[in-house]
Amino acid sequence: MSSPTTDEDRFAAFRHSAFKRYFWARFITSSATQIVSVAVGWQLWEQTKNALLLGLIGLVQFLPALTLVLVTGLASDRLGRRRVMATATTLEMFCAATILGLAVTGNFSPVLVLSALTVFGIARAFYTPASSSLVVNVVPQADFSNAIGWVTLTWQLAAIVGPAAGGLLFGISGPFAYGVAAVMFAISTVLILSIPKPNQDMETDPTSWSMILGGFRYIWKEKVVLGAISLDMFAVLLGGAVALLPIYASDILDVGVIGLGLLRAAPAVGAVLMIGVLIRFPVRDHAGFILLLSVAAFGGATAVFGVSTLAWVSILALAFVGAFDMISVYIREILLQLWTPDRVRGRVNAVNSIFLGASNELGEFRAGTMAAVYGAVFTVTAGGVAAVGVAAIWRVIFPKMSQTKKLEAPDLGED
Repeated sequence: MSSPTTDEDRFAAFRHSAFKRYFWARFITSSATQIVSVAVGWQLWEQTKNALLLGLIGLVQFLPALTLVLVTGLASDRLGRRRVMATATTLEMFCAATILGLAVTGNFSPVLVLSALTVFGIARAFYTPASSSLVVNVVPQADFSNAIGWVTLTWQLAAIVGPAAGGLLFGISGPFAYGVAAVMFAISTVLILSIPKPNQDMETDPTSWSMILGGFRYIWKEKVVLGAISLDMFAVLLGGAVALLPIYASDILDVGVIGLGLLRAAPAVGAVLMIGVLIRFPVRDHAGFILLLSVAAFGGATAVFGVSTLAWVSILALAFVGAFDMISVYIREILLQLWTPDRVRGRVNAVNSIFLGASNELGEFRAGTMAAVYGAVFTVTAGGVAAVGVAAIWRVIFPKMSQTKKLEAPDLGED
């Protein structure tokens, strides 16, 4: 870490009106996404008691990002990030409304719900690289690092509010939860469109395979970036437990749907507390060592959650999971965004979204399928131990990453 920043420095990004609108749009969108996820997961589990379906919820939302990766990033770089974000949130609104219709009419079948979530995944596939890339266009360079910290915080704040709200809203009724989410997506769309047209370095060259694959080429060239994002991907892919939280809430901890909301929110509480520390004491030295240590600690906390049968121990362990994961996310995002040329930033973030999706949605599918065979406790505990092993292996195969000390932007030039 480093010496503390001043109060003025900590809120530097919020001096800019465009960033304020961007921040709240991301927060509202992420919160609505969490509400849909919690409500759908709980309703399908109540109806079917099928762990595999919980894994499929993540898979159908990840596959569009994987199959459309060559299109989504290029759309962000060519068409404008604000326009792509607004179009995506509009589509998410229609998907939430569709799920609402299925719940109201009593047609809440797994096939129809998963189909709607697939379209939802398509919208997210376009939204993610556009939203990740836009931040650099709404704040000056001097405030960019501060903005990255706050942008990282938006998802974590949403992960606290969204799951808790999802559980409470579903406690009233499933349709009510989906209806609130649809309205929130509509509000987010209005906020995005109110952002002044950003100064984006648009991609104007004729389309070629070299240009389309620009994101892959950049990440492969920058071994520190490749090591950081792949470390996070494999650690969360093996150690993720989110998809199995309905099983823990229902059958292991016996805390019900409200307890499920608390379990879902616990990692975000830990993450928010940690990002507060990181904004106050930014990582400016020994970044590679801190990254590896945080991933190993993430795995250890996951294993503790896996074997716990006490609700308060489980919630505390998940809070530590979120705190240690946030350190990894913070370092990775600064490396990725600060070191990437603006013209190729959308394509790079599209590739990064595949890493994120593999660690989150695909990780949920892995957890669901393993739990269907070996049980939830073994799946989560073994995954946490495996995440510790990943940190040890990455120290050897990515020595430049592990030896990185400063989070400073290199001379970017042109890709």
